[in-house]
Amino acid sequence: MAAPLFLLAPPRSFTSVINAMIGQHPQAFGLPELNLFTVDNIIDLWSPRIKEFNFDAKLRHGILRAVAEIYTGEQTDETIEFAEHWCAAREHLSCGEVFNEIRQKIDPLIPVDKTPGYSIDCRRLERIYEVCPDARFIHLTRHPVKQCESTMALSDATFPKFVNAIEYQENRAILEPQLAWHDLNINILNFLEQKVPSGQHMRVRGEEIMACPEEKLAEICRWVGIRDDAQAVDEMMHPERSPFACLGPVTALFGNDPNFLRRSKFKKHVPDVPPLDAPVTWRDDGKGLYPEVIDLAREFGYQ
Repeated sequence: MAAPLFLLAPPRSFTSVINAMIGQHPQAFGLPELNLFTVDNIIDLWSPRIKEFNFDAKLRHGILRAVAEIYTGEQTDETIEFAEHWCAAREHLSCGEVFNEIRQKIDPLIPVDKTPGYSIDCRRLERIYEVCPDARFIHLTRHPVKQCESTMALSDATFPKFVNAIEYQENRAILEPQLAWHDLNINILNFLEQKVPSGQHMRVRGEEIMACPEEKLAEICRWVGIRDDAQAVDEMMHPERSPFACLGPVTALFGNDPNFLRRSKFKKHVPDVPPLDAPVTWRDDGKGLYPEVIDLAREFGYQ
């Protein structure tokens, strides 16, 4: 089977659009957020204990939409019901076994997955490698200030709280998203450096893909070992053509970032890259990034 490709990054790091772009390559298949490697067995995705990002049942939307699309060719209330039965029939299987079954179904296309929850815990990342030792990984980065601002701008900014990104002050506790940016990126770095051969992972700044998409996407294609001709790259410039680049049926609406699902068309642009040493907008005390966050951002090439 074709080796899968995983995009690893904290949430709000251009993962949705870049996953869909790579997934539109003629030799790839861009999946929604499967969340399979967040748990041991597929039945665990139906457990009331699973409450990441405060999404609850929304964690299952990606796998349901993927199964409906792959096995029936469409996503409707009826095919989502089929997907529910498909998952129920495999409730005794590990999520790795289920992933490989999906992988075999779409072979020879390369599965592309970008579930943000994988980077929360190194054990989840290790699960991927145990199941798919041939997998390739792209560590996708975004400037810490812009990633944090995007996280805090969400209508329900629960992610920093979920990963314990809380700064305890003398008389109060505040959400501090840069803690999550730092810790999740460290998880990714540790996993890749300790577990994955150097030829199977690369790091890419998301801002570079936004600004120079044709060049950077062709570079990724060459690294993966797939076509990098103009026609293939042009297909990748249209993430809106993905069957998962819109809201799904009522019974499985999401499976991806809601903002992307409502506005999935890509527009080439140069993202704003603020200085690392300025006060940050989400604090009311005039403080900026932590020194360790600045150091890691500079390691990633941000100034």
